Amino acid sequence: MAAHNTPMTCEGDYETEQKKQAAADVLFHYSQFVMVCIGEGVRPTDLRLHLMKEVSGMPTSLKKEPQQAAASPDSSEPSSSGTTK
Repeated sequence: MAAHNTPMTCEGDYETEQKKQAAADVLFHYSQFVMVCIGEGVRPTDLRLHLMKEVSGMPTSLKKEPQQAAASPDSSEPSSSGTTK
């Protein structure tokens, strides 16, 4: 019986390694996506919301909406010039 269990274990190990590699690939590609978003000035909160929606299967988009800027005119985040908005 021990010889019969060996192929199952090897097959299970192979599937586990495939899943690990797939997860590593997803993380690698998502990290590249995040770096591009940061370069484009996407806010970290928008990235987190996008990821949560994507994982849960909800439709999502990172397009900038003009209402977002109007919704928070008193933002205290520093601008690229070092002054606060």
